[in-house]
Amino acid sequence: MKKTLSVLAGILLISQVGFSQKVVVKGSDTCLPLVQKEAETFMKTNKGTSISVTGGGSGVGIAALLSGSTDIAMASRSLKMDEKMKLNATKKAYNETTIGWDALAVIVNPSNKVGKLTRQQLEDIFTGKITNWKQVGGADLKIVVYSRESSSGTYEFFKDHVMQKRNFANNVLSMPATGAIIQSVSQTKGAIGYVGLAYLEKKVKAVSVAFEEGKYVQPSFANAHNGTYPIVRPLYFYTLKSSDKQIGPFVKFILSAKGQAIVKQVGYIPVKK
Repeated sequence: MKKTLSVLAGILLISQVGFSQKVVVKGSDTCLPLVQKEAETFMKTNKGTSISVTGGGSGVGIAALLSGSTDIAMASRSLKMDEKMKLNATKKAYNETTIGWDALAVIVNPSNKVGKLTRQQLEDIFTGKITNWKQVGGADLKIVVYSRESSSGTYEFFKDHVMQKRNFANNVLSMPATGAIIQSVSQTKGAIGYVGLAYLEKKVKAVSVAFEEGKYVQPSFANAHNGTYPIVRPLYFYTLKSSDKQIGPFVKFILSAKGQAIVKQVGYIPVKK
């Protein structure tokens, strides 16, 4: 049987000719590399399945679930109240499944001598109260702030958990994807941004953060796993119960020992720490 695999601009589409079982997954860019890998592995041993996985952000995935254009919505945040109300209005029961955990890393340009920041300093930087690196022990250099777009679950989580629901400054530069933030921070001396731990690359520098006075912790798998790193969040699948028979085997695989080993391999934290 002929198998074709094509990857286009962050979109994974894998199909196996003649297969009858098809699953569409859409949503969080944070979940994207993990679910792509899970789908590839699952299809190798489940010859009746075709799984397509695309990103776009948690809000995009949940909207697609509501419209019926996806079977699984990937999300790096929980449902908002208005999304719950819309789902309830359809009178279709849904599942919320935690498939893994992610640590959020704050990144700066490698040339920046600042290596640690408190939660309050992060809030002040992203709300525009602090505008120069010299205000937090760095060089006399303007801070250039990058954020994800508002449809991103990472955006929502950072705003809620790090900025304590305060609004981003008007001059914050919104980027469409995590890769764009990595690229921009690596090329801009005064830049700062935030990305999922699995996306960290050597061309950016992750700073230690402190949510308690004097307790700075470096973002790493070990620190996220042992609970000392403070910016950790669950990653979700949202599905309709009416689709359980169709998508259940794939969800069950991700939660299995083999699936959770892939979670760790990709750089996230298994459900059972």
